[in-house]
Amino acid sequence: MKFRKQCWLWSGSILFVLVCSLSFAEERSWPQWMGPKHDGISTESDWSTDWPTSGLPVAWKREIGIGFSSISIDDGRLFTMGHVDGEEYVYCMNEQNGEVLWSHKYPCQLVDNLHEGGPGSTPTIHEGLVYTVGREGQLFCFEAETGKIVWQKDLQKDLNVILPEWGFTSSAYVYKDQILLEAGRVVSYNKLTGEKKWESGQHTAGYGSAAVMKEGEQSYIVTLDCDALRVYAADTGQEIAQTPWESPFRTNSTTPIVEGNLIYISAGYNVGCALYRWTGSDLEQVYKNRGMRNHFNNSILFNGNLYGFDGNSNLGRVVQLTCMKMKTGEIAWKQRGMGCGSLMIVDGKLLALSEDGELILAKATPESFQEIARVPFLSGRCWTVPIFLNGRIYGRNATGTLVAVDVPKGKNRKTR
Repeated sequence: MKFRKQCWLWSGSILFVLVCSLSFAEERSWPQWMGPKHDGISTESDWSTDWPTSGLPVAWKREIGIGFSSISIDDGRLFTMGHVDGEEYVYCMNEQNGEVLWSHKYPCQLVDNLHEGGPGSTPTIHEGLVYTVGREGQLFCFEAETGKIVWQKDLQKDLNVILPEWGFTSSAYVYKDQILLEAGRVVSYNKLTGEKKWESGQHTAGYGSAAVMKEGEQSYIVTLDCDALRVYAADTGQEIAQTPWESPFRTNSTTPIVEGNLIYISAGYNVGCALYRWTGSDLEQVYKNRGMRNHFNNSILFNGNLYGFDGNSNLGRVVQLTCMKMKTGEIAWKQRGMGCGSLMIVDGKLLALSEDGELILAKATPESFQEIARVPFLSGRCWTVPIFLNGRIYGRNATGTLVAVDVPKGKNRKTR
């Protein structure tokens, strides 16, 4: 009996170590657009909110070229993209010092329609591979360590689609053995070989990414393009349902937010937002209003509340950071003064980057906007969401300044 008890204790200790190791590994990685769980939330907690008003200390800074590609980090490597003199670059950099470990370039249009242009897709890292999408639809699969091309596609030719007005900006989503993209068709490629598994019918391209919805044993792909919200069978690509969601300027740019059988979408101008309930075969509208009009950066769902920027980039002075109750569409509060910014959530706090480059830290609460800190970070136009990982905040502006700053350690910093 004593031996059996010791075995149980020993097994429990091993299980605890494994769980802690997996949790730590997840915290150490931000492998794709909107993070490990595709929700824009980080649980990193070993840091202090006591920020100097003069700004956080700069760890390193690099110029990477024009663009709006965000940042992915895994295994000490940081990936992002930029446009320099008629060529688009994929960068692999040392997370600690910003040294370029490898890069790959190819000719590409700037596609600067009413903005600076350059790549708008974020690299996706998965099991030693990294997937990138260029403005003209150049899809690459690289070895993350070496930069060796594993496979590549030209989306315009492969899908028989035209260059969207704002270029291709969908970030690759990994589901089982598939890479999923919204590109004027929703398409599934084998993640290892690039073999096409399925493609949807053609539609007006959207600029967000795919999301996955699970219901029992069934999985579905959910996408928003510039014609409709759509639901597909994950394994076959069969379109099961759709509901019209047209943009007056073909600018539907956000990724659907899935919570159980609920799907939330938002778009800019006077289109607004809506919540749908998935019945297993159809989409039922719960509400639709204009309280949250995300022009291109996603809202984040946290504790039942949506936090996002309501308003359009061409009217930045009236854009408002907004807290909305997801299930009812009721507005909890609005706050002006950040322009058409972006945000993520870390340790239950809003980390927002204003359009003019300030970092703002606030409580993620529906009670009211409660600012904790505000510091200078970047200059120029800032539309790209910042990333908080491993005690640092990473961000970029439209012209290509990429900066990493150190966040103060907490008094009770965790030890592992």
